[in-house]
Amino acid sequence: MKTYSAKPAEVEKKWVLIDAENLVVGRLASLIAMRLRGKHLPGYTPHVDCGDNIVVVNAEKVALTGNKRQDKTFYWHTGHPGGIKERKAHQILDGRHPERVLIKAVQRMLPDGPLARRQLSNLKVYAGGEHPHEAQKPEALDVSALNPKNRRQ
Repeated sequence: MKTYSAKPAEVEKKWVLIDAENLVVGRLASLIAMRLRGKHLPGYTPHVDCGDNIVVVNAEKVALTGNKRQDKTFYWHTGHPGGIKERKAHQILDGRHPERVLIKAVQRMLPDGPLARRQLSNLKVYAGGEHPHEAQKPEALDVSALNPKNRRQ
């Protein structure tokens, strides 16, 4: 019996819609990363982009457990000497681009490399409830029904 290895031309990508309102960031990011890579499929192939296209709405309403909203710090470096910068999670969620918290969480759960960058481009995150992907007919995925711990009140 031979091991099945998917070819890029054989892959059928689905469109999935997730409403992130009151969902825990880490649990949601873990599920999204798994679906972006295609690890939920029986024909998963590590070197092929066989994951789904994922649309996330209401990313500004995600939940962080414990004191993470006040304490979690995101760091980046400008490239200049002494250029370390930091911002707290509540500053990002209340700022202009609240979807970046979820994008960074998913990005850091994917491996580094060209394939992961291509898979991350299959993720579309929107702060509000509207999205421009109605023509693709994304099917809704109820993440809160998968496990009661996925949702915060």
